[in-house]
Amino acid sequence: MGIFGGVIIGIIAGYVAGKIMRGGGFGCLVNLILGVIGGVLGSWLFGMLGIYTSGTIGHLVTATVGAIALLWVSSLFSSKRH
Repeated sequence: MGIFGGVIIGIIAGYVAGKIMRGGGFGCLVNLILGVIGGVLGSWLFGMLGIYTSGTIGHLVTATVGAIALLWVSSLFSSKRH
């Protein structure tokens, strides 16, 4: 998959992760950016666990898991505490 395909998958993953995380999202644009970064993170996480995916659906699942992990971690640091 090329760079363009990876970005498109990351954008879709960011959108899906934002919907899954309910309240963990940061708005449409930031979720999309986190989805692209999450694709890289998901590939790294899956590689560390020895899980390898192929095909568009596999890349989408990997990127979505990475985006969810990234949204979860970033929500820990930006919690609104009074």
